[in-house]
This record gives sequence, structure tokens and C-alpha cells, in this order.
Amino acid sequence: MLSYLFIGANDVEASARFYDAVLSPLGYEKDRSEGQYCFSLPETVDKSNGPGSIHIARPFNGERATVGNGMMPALRAESRAKVDEVHAAGIASGGTDEGKPGVREAYTADFYVAYLRDPV
Repeated sequence: MLSYLFIGANDVEASARFYDAVLSPLGYEKDRSEGQYCFSLPETVDKSNGPGSIHIARPFNGERATVGNGMMPALRAESRAKVDEVHAAGIASGGTDEGKPGVREAYTADFYVAYLRDPV
């Protein structure tokens, strides 16, 4: 089980707005502490095996955040309509379209996804 995903950002507030728009429809809740935003799903009954969290902050090494070529976190959505909603929210919140919502038959006949790039 994933413990957490840390995403470095140069403009933490802009990135937090983007991730809030994208993750809220998927059920994630936002919290802020120690200079970073944390998005997590509500706790499960078995807290030792709960879902991982996503953290947005300036990189720990103090350097500028840069595009992670090859990094592609994927988040599960409950329906095609939810994929469409999340994609539109991400674009409206400063993200860049990297692949409009649709079926990618190269994977399976019903693999419906969309791709976004965050505002870094």
C-alpha cells in the first residue's frame, strides 16, 4: 500500500488550488501543516492499512521544482463522468491538458482516462 506521494511545487498555493480542484471530487480532504498541503482520503476502519496521502510543498532540498519526466501518478475515479469532471476542474485550476478524457483501447476496450500536467 502506498504510504504517501510528495510533489514538489514552486508556487505551493497555486499547486494546492489545482490539486484541491482535482482531488476533492475524488473524495480527498485537504489539510495544511508545516508549510505543506496534505490531501488524503478519509481514514479507513483499519488505520494501519489506510490509503496513502498526497503532499504538495517546496522541494526539501531548497531547489526549484521541475517537471518529473516519466512520473505519472494515476488516481481511480468511480465513473467516466467523474473523469470528465476532474479533468475540467484541473484545466480550470491552472493545469495543462495532456490527453482529453476518452477510451485508450491500447490498454483495454473500456480504459477511460484523462491526463493533466500540474502547474508546477
